[in-house]
Amino acid sequence: MIKTAITLSLVEEARGGPFVLWDGVESGCKTAARLGYDAIELFAPGPDVVSVDSLKASLDRNQIDIAAVGTGAGMVIHKLNLCDPDSSRRDEATRFIESMIRYGAQLGVPAIIGSMQGRWGGDVSREQAFDWLRSSLNDLGRIAGNEGVPLIYEPLNRYETNLCNTVAEGVDLCQSLETDHVKLLADVFHMGIEEADPAAAMASGKGWIGHVHFVDSNRKAAGMGHLNLGTIAQALIDSDYDQFVSAECFPTPDSETAARNTIKAYQRLFPRPTKTG
Repeated sequence: MIKTAITLSLVEEARGGPFVLWDGVESGCKTAARLGYDAIELFAPGPDVVSVDSLKASLDRNQIDIAAVGTGAGMVIHKLNLCDPDSSRRDEATRFIESMIRYGAQLGVPAIIGSMQGRWGGDVSREQAFDWLRSSLNDLGRIAGNEGVPLIYEPLNRYETNLCNTVAEGVDLCQSLETDHVKLLADVFHMGIEEADPAAAMASGKGWIGHVHFVDSNRKAAGMGHLNLGTIAQALIDSDYDQFVSAECFPTPDSETAARNTIKAYQRLFPRPTKTG
């Protein structure tokens, strides 16, 4: 069964970005649970901002789960990425991601690498950038595997990275790794820019996709743009995907409305079996 999640950001530097809930862990968990989500997806400044015990307590009080933890604060706050020409900065980026992997693992969930992957250009060739990225994903994937969770890598659109932009490129990258603990994040917003046929691309990722950001073409709530989300959802269902679809979208016109619009769309696109008896 496909499960539903909604993004909760604690990073003030990212306010205005594509995260739905903003007013703290307890409030976010309460809102997500009230609206019928299965889980939150946490975007935190680092692993020390909210203790694992405190987060678990909020999750338990509100009877909601957690789907994943993001690492983007490493880029937003500290300007770190895995393709920095400065080796000390690359090492710092790796350490930050490792800390989030270990944090998420205590909750039984993966960490996501998106913006922290970086890009090539200037003094960094495409070949060099991919060498650094593969090396980092191999090391971090092994750490995640030892912690009992996957590591999630996200292809982004061309305006955010020039490394992997499509599901196919992400699959090729994963297949080139020495670890089998790295899975892909398929983000429907990025796919709407880069994929000729997002539904076909989603289907082609069968077995490789470990997390999905399910939003619309304008990065608003599902149903607020022009993508044919029904065909993309059906591709996920047909591929036997059983992890989370998560709302990493703008809180437009406000958090409550975006959250309500999203869960209504998810309930329509990913219907659950009717309980009998």
